[in-house]
Amino acid sequence: MKTTNGKKRTRWVWVLVLILCLGIVGSGGGWLAWYYFKPQEDLSQFRSPTILTPSVQQHPDQSGTTPDLDSPGLADISDEPLPDNPVDFYGLWQINEDVIAWIVVPGTDIDLPVMMTKFEVNDNWYLHRNIRGSYDYKGCLYVQKLNEKDFSDPVTVIYGHNMLDTTMFSNLTLFQDPQFFADHDTFTVYIPGHILTYTIVSAHQYEKKHILNSFDFSQKDVLQEYVNIVLSPPAVMANVREGVSVTTDDRIVTLSTCIEHGRYRYLVQGVLTNDQRTN
Repeated sequence: MKTTNGKKRTRWVWVLVLILCLGIVGSGGGWLAWYYFKPQEDLSQFRSPTILTPSVQQHPDQSGTTPDLDSPGLADISDEPLPDNPVDFYGLWQINEDVIAWIVVPGTDIDLPVMMTKFEVNDNWYLHRNIRGSYDYKGCLYVQKLNEKDFSDPVTVIYGHNMLDTTMFSNLTLFQDPQFFADHDTFTVYIPGHILTYTIVSAHQYEKKHILNSFDFSQKDVLQEYVNIVLSPPAVMANVREGVSVTTDDRIVTLSTCIEHGRYRYLVQGVLTNDQRTN
């Protein structure tokens, strides 16, 4: 028969075990919270209208001049001196030469660099890597090597996570609100030598499939099929901007993130409507 003292000792053992378990769970939960909600590295010093940059910001792996992205009626051509690019690509390349662009979506927290890995074996390197190449669950915004880094393709896709802490591409879902969509009609992509302004044509849910592998955009009829999706998305909750023209001669940028626990993609579709040259 157990004594009263023996019962008390057993009770205290279980209390200590419970406290220890709660401590482990609490510390583990705290670590997970820090891991998933830790602040992004502040890179704002690399994007400013007053940045002093070299006269030509040429990517380290490029030879010759900055790519010519002129499209009829888009480029700002005049005898005036070119303005400085507000993104210090030279400074960013000191951190990582994989930086190819910077994107700003007004009305959101999206004001971030865009990456393209140099590695041939892993096109999704920046899915869980930060700008310094270290493992980071949030990853970076990135473009796959199926696209050109100068945004000259008929369709360029930029990928980013939909994070719980509203970082990366999570703010794209703001465009689900018709009023927000109506009030915010452009986003800007900065690349060396150019400021590219895109008019947002539509924002919509899309099936979970790889766009660049599913459409051969070198075929005009296939490209037209995708243009039709941009102009008239096959989704119940889609927002479309009236009066915006898109043809197979235009350049489209698709901003892509996951929704519904990864079962679908959410796309914000923009068409290039201004190409401003910069130093």
